[in-house]
Amino acid sequence: MSKKVLIVESRYYEDISNLLLEATIEQLNVYNVKFEKMEVLGALEIPILIKKAIITGKYDGFIALGCVIRGETSHYDIVSNNSAKALIDLAINNTIPISNGILTVDNKEQALVRASKNKKNNGGHAAKACIELIKSFNLL
Repeated sequence: MSKKVLIVESRYYEDISNLLLEATIEQLNVYNVKFEKMEVLGALEIPILIKKAIITGKYDGFIALGCVIRGETSHYDIVSNNSAKALIDLAINNTIPISNGILTVDNKEQALVRASKNKKNNGGHAAKACIELIKSFNLL
């Protein structure tokens, strides 16, 4: 598969981001998919960077990676809901594969389990979802 994707990752929780990224890259390599990576601080910044990258036409798909951990305020709900909504809107409005690998969890322990490639492997699943969408788009 000679395709290219852009991974946009939030680095707010660096240890979680590192695990997600490792699993994502491993899965992309299995399918021989080329990639570039860009970093933002938080999950809310991911959609705007993807929107700007869509305009370039350089990528066949996008993978959003990050982690939002519930805290004491409603900020969790705002970040998790709005980042997810923005990503799906971008995908639908631009008819382009975007997979959402942003973890939304209650605590860091849940995040570590979901980020680890040896456990829930959400980064690998996000990569595979993007790859499968790209393949499907090529059939249409």
